[in-house]
Amino acid sequence: MNLSIVIPLLNEDESLKELHDWIVKVMQANQYSYEIIFIDDGSTDDSWEVITKLKEKNPNVRAIRFLRNFGKSQALHAAFKETRGDVIITMDADLQDSPDEIPELYDMIVKDGYDLVSGWKKKRYDSVIRKNLPSKLFNWAARKTSGVQLNDFNCGLKSYHKDVVKNVEVYGEMHRYVPVLAKNAGFSKIGEKVVIHQARKYGVSKFGIDRFINGFLDLISIWFLARFGKRPMHLFGLMGTIMFIVGLFAAGFIGALKLYKLFIGEKAILITENPWFYIALTTMIIGTQLFLAGFIGELVVRNKPHETRYKIKEVI
Repeated sequence: MNLSIVIPLLNEDESLKELHDWIVKVMQANQYSYEIIFIDDGSTDDSWEVITKLKEKNPNVRAIRFLRNFGKSQALHAAFKETRGDVIITMDADLQDSPDEIPELYDMIVKDGYDLVSGWKKKRYDSVIRKNLPSKLFNWAARKTSGVQLNDFNCGLKSYHKDVVKNVEVYGEMHRYVPVLAKNAGFSKIGEKVVIHQARKYGVSKFGIDRFINGFLDLISIWFLARFGKRPMHLFGLMGTIMFIVGLFAAGFIGALKLYKLFIGEKAILITENPWFYIALTTMIIGTQLFLAGFIGELVVRNKPHETRYKIKEVI
């Protein structure tokens, strides 16, 4: 199979039929073998009923329905497990991503040898203050932190080689960082393509300014996990050991200084009256706690059970 089109959605019943028909038109024009996988992330409108009707007309339609809203990352995770195409395309369901971009994205994977190609909405039709400016700041921070030189991490229109989606685990709110996860997994050929961004035709955006706040927090998480996720002792153990040694030497110096003063006959205050003693003691205690945090982190990593992060209500 040439293509798997993955479409996560939440309350997009007005746009689904138009999007489906547009995708089918592109597939037929290019003679692709394909499947369309809709992931209904807990919609409360008629989205599932629309998908069911589309399935009746088109056997290439597949769908997964969550019990409630679990988030876009969980939707992508569920869909990636089910994909059968050589190339996987992800796109939003709100018609702001154009299916006409699919052939070029497909060719960049198949002919140009890219592992992953991310869309870049160079010209946007979103609010400048609420979305454009925060997005620019967010993308700048993501480039500097991750080393992946993309202009638009948030673009939902991306194409993947099948090996990428089968080896990269999307969790939490990490859907915007799939290129970073792919790079950390060893997929180095990551490209970018300028894509058309269309004005929203139906409904309202499901994302607010909080997604950028969460995005920055996720960026810190992915940076930490990439470097210390498998060996937390390397960070916490090192920091704890250094702090403990500094505190130990400081306490030893304070004690030796008092003994020296007593030896030469100078007046010396009690060690417990010296504020530097408590600073040294606190440093030793924090160092010990950091070391134990690293040790416990190692135990958690080595004994982490498999975790189901979403509940599926129905599959067609």
